[in-house]
Amino acid sequence: SFHTLAMFLLEAGLRSHTPAHLRVRREMTVVVDTNSRPEPDLVVIRREAVSATGHTETGYRAEDVVLAVEVVSPESAARDRKRKPLLYAAAGIPHFWLVEPLDSGRPAIHTYELDRVGAKYELTGIHHDRLKLPAPFTIDIDLAAIDDM
Repeated sequence: SFHTLAMFLLEAGLRSHTPAHLRVRREMTVVVDTNSRPEPDLVVIRREAVSATGHTETGYRAEDVVLAVEVVSPESAARDRKRKPLLYAAAGIPHFWLVEPLDSGRPAIHTYELDRVGAKYELTGIHHDRLKLPAPFTIDIDLAAIDDM
């Protein structure tokens, strides 16, 4: 149940901190190139990417994604840790989080920012009990709250 609980925790935390010009979505595909359309667990997108015709979109363009979040599961670990970050970086998605389960049942969140010169992600931190960041917008999420879910 870690995957589900971590997604609930982060989705609620992101929604409570997301500025008005951005939106949070879960399990929507991202068009990163003509052959790849991965599905992050959570994304933060520009508001303009949301369909004006009643939420008919099935995915988003990579250029509309500000943050992609992957919560690692045993069956997707290699893909989440290796393949997807490469795809997101090559597509220019500025922020990426990788959420790993700790033995305690709490999440460890590895935060990355795109190095545009090298077109790869650089680690900006590993967060255990609290996720407090200034980018991509001001965020403060109590990760220990997963214990109460």
